[in-house]
Amino acid sequence: MLGVVYGDIGTSPLYALRAALLHFSADGIERWEILGILSLIIWSLILTVTVKYVTFILKADNKGEGGILALMALAQRVAGSDRSRQIVMLLGIIGACLFFGDGVITPAISVLSAMEGLKVISPAFDPLIIPGSVVILIALFLVQYRGTHSIGRIFGPVMALWFGSLGLLGLIEVVREPEVLSAISPHHAITFCVHYKLAAFIAFGSVVLSVTGAEALYADMGHFGRRPIQLAWTFYVLPALALNYMGQGALLLGDAAALENPFFLLAPEMLRLPLVVLATVATVIASQSMISGAFSIARQCVQLGFLPRLVVHHTSETEEGQIYLPQVNFALLAGVLVLVLSFHTSDNLAAAYGIAVTGTFVCTSSLAILVFRRQFRWPAALVALVFVPLLMIDAAFFASNVLKIPEGGYVPLVLGAGLFILMHTWKRGRDLLFSRFRQDSLPLKSFLARLPQSRTIRVPGIAIFMTGQADYVPGALLHNLKHNKVLHERVIFVTVLNEDIPQVGPDRRREVTELAPAIYRVILRYGFQESPHIPRELEALKQDGVPYEAMQASYFLGRETLVAAVVPKMSHWRQWLFTLMSRNAVPATEFFRIPSDRVVELGVRVAI
Repeated sequence: MLGVVYGDIGTSPLYALRAALLHFSADGIERWEILGILSLIIWSLILTVTVKYVTFILKADNKGEGGILALMALAQRVAGSDRSRQIVMLLGIIGACLFFGDGVITPAISVLSAMEGLKVISPAFDPLIIPGSVVILIALFLVQYRGTHSIGRIFGPVMALWFGSLGLLGLIEVVREPEVLSAISPHHAITFCVHYKLAAFIAFGSVVLSVTGAEALYADMGHFGRRPIQLAWTFYVLPALALNYMGQGALLLGDAAALENPFFLLAPEMLRLPLVVLATVATVIASQSMISGAFSIARQCVQLGFLPRLVVHHTSETEEGQIYLPQVNFALLAGVLVLVLSFHTSDNLAAAYGIAVTGTFVCTSSLAILVFRRQFRWPAALVALVFVPLLMIDAAFFASNVLKIPEGGYVPLVLGAGLFILMHTWKRGRDLLFSRFRQDSLPLKSFLARLPQSRTIRVPGIAIFMTGQADYVPGALLHNLKHNKVLHERVIFVTVLNEDIPQVGPDRRREVTELAPAIYRVILRYGFQESPHIPRELEALKQDGVPYEAMQASYFLGRETLVAAVVPKMSHWRQWLFTLMSRNAVPATEFFRIPSDRVVELGVRVAI
């Protein structure tokens, strides 16, 4: 759990304090400035992570699952009007897009900051930092196809050692300079802000680096449960992080020159190389947790209809959540390598980091207000008392990072904007497509009523028609009748529905209805954390009294060719983009795990 949940926030001490203090280092750093920044970091950990996420947000679970998309699905149920649901959906999409931006930056800044510890050992290692980081990152992404089930067992012990080392190194320095403990008092943070005003606001953009990864506490709740996450944070992770930050502050109080790299200079010289190795392993684990999270979020986006079908490989026979998405993996790798080769240092990347994290914070807080007010029925005054101050803190963090857009903050914004356009275009296009299908299709009841009088020839075998509209005749069936003039003696209409819950129980998975003699409708329900497996579910139809034999079955699928309508419902560039995404989507046969040698595809022209 420590590696997956706390890997990202656990590696923040490598760069957060230094990045914040660099804003004020031109004329040297005074003691009260160090204590002020430390106080801001400590209270960010308390308010943003402990109060907001650990105490309140973890209560907003969707059937035990967390994360921005799970919260969005929860909020949509209580949103009320269609307009409110649209706003909730937009917040969820924006949060997911920013999460992907965070997923690109985290491996780059984490590995770079760990490798920069080599400079502390000897300046001669400086030329090796960039090549070494690139090699580590390429190796990390290339082994993703193997899954984490084999190496995941070492994550916990390594991160336990990491947090223990953080706390111990910090404690040693705090004992030498106990004055640093006064940073726990918020008056240092208030004094710092009152003195520097706008400059303090700018520093918020670096202070927030200490809480990056807080969203992982919520996103990983379904894997580990609320209680273990709360206990681990309160009694182990938070004390270790606080001690390390105060230890770095104590070191700087005694020697301001340690700002060169206060984290690695905490360790005695003989232990710095082992600390660099441990830090590198810890950052790889932190990066792994973000990559795995990106895979999960991408699959959720596909299941919720925000992205086209993607290749999903299951890397474990026992763990449903362990998946590998090659398209997402190599897109992340390309983005990470571009960042490392463009920004060169963790200090430069720090400017790009915060805006993705704080944007997700704002989206989460906004959705939580709706959920706690309408789902949990908290009084409006209590919701305002708890979440409005937290939202104001998130907004302040976000606004301070907006100032860093020219320095690199544009990176996650560009990534997020591009993903938002893709997701919104796909969602809009699919809605228009289904609307056109309903307009052009024949109602299933009408078709079944006419069938006995039609004298249609019935041939042996089982025809399975995949359809997204359970109450309408699939276009593939109408084209089959038109061209082949036959209908199989047994017909099964299969509709896959994606629900806004993480997983659907076995009792609700299949809904089987016999519409006419030997004609069945099967509705399969999946949650947003599940991958469909049509053949396996059809095999189970025997339990429902349906005579099904896999070797007699043929799957009929419609392949849509999109053309522009006389009066287009989408702009030309969005039509082009939607068509491009449709053409490059994973075929339904692969996504639904349908045997390709039993598939018949029939072309359908659709105007939107």
